[in-house]
Amino acid sequence: MAEVADALGISRNLLFKWKREVGSSGATAFPGNGNLNAVDEELRRLRRDLAIAVQERDILKKAVAFFAKAKN
Repeated sequence: MAEVADALGISRNLLFKWKREVGSSGATAFPGNGNLNAVDEELRRLRRDLAIAVQERDILKKAVAFFAKAKN
């Protein structure tokens, strides 16, 4: 491990941490490249849904204001 860490130019502790993470999480330890774990994927989806709901709310507010003005 020490030889590999030195060859890569990283600390031994970092290499041990990576090894431990791969051991506990397997292939999902370092998702990267757009491959999110389940929690991060759900968070991304919820943020997208919230942004859409905010846009819809804003459009409805404008429509209510427009029709309220037209009524008077």
